[in-house]
Amino acid sequence: MTPEDRVRAMDFWSGPVTIEPLSGGITNLNYVVTDAGRRYVVRMGQDIPEHLVMRWNERALTEAAAAAGLSPALRHAEPGIMVTDFVTSQALTGADLHDPETLAGAVALVGRVHRELTSRLTGPVVTFWVFHVLRSYAAFLARNGSPHMVRLPMMMTEAMQLEEAVGRVGLVLGHNDLLPQNILRAEDGRFWLVDWEYGGFNSALFDLGGLASNSGLPEDTEAEMLRLYHGHDPDTGYMRRYGAMKCASLLREAMWSMVSEISSDIDFDYAAYTAENLSRFEAALDAWKEGA
Repeated sequence: MTPEDRVRAMDFWSGPVTIEPLSGGITNLNYVVTDAGRRYVVRMGQDIPEHLVMRWNERALTEAAAAAGLSPALRHAEPGIMVTDFVTSQALTGADLHDPETLAGAVALVGRVHRELTSRLTGPVVTFWVFHVLRSYAAFLARNGSPHMVRLPMMMTEAMQLEEAVGRVGLVLGHNDLLPQNILRAEDGRFWLVDWEYGGFNSALFDLGGLASNSGLPEDTEAEMLRLYHGHDPDTGYMRRYGAMKCASLLREAMWSMVSEISSDIDFDYAAYTAENLSRFEAALDAWKEGA
């Protein structure tokens, strides 16, 4: 049975449906399905233990985010499938977030996640600590004979130094995958956050660093992002910890791609993505060390 056949066979539909692939995903299969004139997004994916992705956790966070008005409503879920409302919208690009108005809207959305979702969420939820993720990735890569094994000792030494620099943190509920395309801007200008598979308790530093690095924010725009989030200019100590976490977020993206080179069946050039993110990590790490 093809993925499309499985979607058609779901009991959720009122009758025959039309299915269109939704491009852009590099972890899951996504479709726009029209049923009786109403459009939905169908997201297909099993647990991914090597990425610490548990679908029960993704479902819990998707439901909570929808109830808080941060994400489209979850209408149906069954093993390996979630169905949410389709929102007529445009996924953001990194360049979009260089615009002051767009950046302000995105930062406000992230702030609401950290404040409102953290206080409203109940029940089992995972914790996403990037340095634990990096250690888990390193173990997977070593077990599976990754071509990047020669890099692992140095990368893990750098990760340990970054973890020490981050120090003790406060926990919030984080999205933990703030690629620009996971933020949607609807036709009415409202912002939505989607794709909660990596969500969990974490430091706010990770979402902020990820948003900045994944969007390629210039230094002055990044400073404005932090000013908008905190309501003031952070002090020097905060900026050192933030810079360390931003480096860790880039290393995580590179190692995520290294793991995906081995484990993923999706048609995507993971090797090129690995090289791109390693280069960005090394540049960020050099800049962080120079600022010490």
